[in-house]
Amino acid sequence: MAAHSHVLPFLSPSPSARCSPCGRRAGLLRCAAAAGQAGFFTRLGRLIKEKAKSDVEKLFSGFSKTRENLSVVDELLTYWNLADTDRILDELEEALLVSDFGPKISFRIVDTLREEIRDGKLKSGAEIKEALKRCILELLTSKGGNPELQLGFRKPAVILIVGVNGGGKTTSLGKLAYRFKNEGVKVLMAAGDTFRAAARDQLEVWAERTGSEIVIDNDKKAKPASVLSQAVKRGKREGFDLVLCDTSGRLHTNYGLMEELVSCKKVIAKVLPGAPNEILLVLDGTTGLNMLQQAREFNDVVGVTGFILTKLDGTARGGCVVSVVDELGIPVKFIGVGEGLEDLQPFDSEAFVEAIFP
Repeated sequence: MAAHSHVLPFLSPSPSARCSPCGRRAGLLRCAAAAGQAGFFTRLGRLIKEKAKSDVEKLFSGFSKTRENLSVVDELLTYWNLADTDRILDELEEALLVSDFGPKISFRIVDTLREEIRDGKLKSGAEIKEALKRCILELLTSKGGNPELQLGFRKPAVILIVGVNGGGKTTSLGKLAYRFKNEGVKVLMAAGDTFRAAARDQLEVWAERTGSEIVIDNDKKAKPASVLSQAVKRGKREGFDLVLCDTSGRLHTNYGLMEELVSCKKVIAKVLPGAPNEILLVLDGTTGLNMLQQAREFNDVVGVTGFILTKLDGTARGGCVVSVVDELGIPVKFIGVGEGLEDLQPFDSEAFVEAIFP
């Protein structure tokens, strides 16, 4: 039970999952089992967090266009002098807007810098740049909370992947499976996208590529909730560590399909109380600030716990990462910075800020 004090925030359990003081033998056994499983997820969390730190170079290359877009910051600040403060800050604000930081965030950051310059706290271009980076980091950490996966104590942990058509849900799920399998996790995939036969085929390919098991219902009339229920039951029965649940893409304006996600969530919880541990919304980074309405709707309906931002390698809109966190107070947990298997990266706020500024 002492293991509780060593659980990393990465995998901190929900209060309901914690053991109460156990006086009887059965209670002690339950506590011991929970502590053992916590140890497994804690080790997993540590491995993935270390991996994220070692993959910083991928972030630099993935955000090359955003870095290029923000290179004007260095140009503006190299020869900064107090007399040019207003002009330089206006141009700095424009650079942030072009990179999709959003008006509210851009104005807030620039106003903070202007105030600190007037108070004599910032006296050089280098100090202004560091203050700019600090402002962005504070936004990410104060609004987003913990960006690390919360998988609790109990096996299997369940992650539900949701989002609109074309955002990269199935590919993101496959890349998550690849990352977990490399850490020795026993992964089961659930083909909950029953509307598109191609989606099932695609997930089967990912299962084969990653060496994961998969649950598929070949009945064309099968309900997504039924497939996910089967998968979670199998996960419990056969001792899987993690169940990754795919779902059909749906527009956030289609309320009938959105309600279907509620059914999926409920049936998972019925099989395994407390699950799903994570509901990750996949957002296409190339849409920039247009993603915010999608995120609001999905969160209102199903209660999103984290975001996966994809396709950020091909856009200069890296600021949308900050915008979505600031707007909704939900953390980005993974970002896609390329097409490779390893290019879905755990999100790290400090590494991100270093990656977007030249």
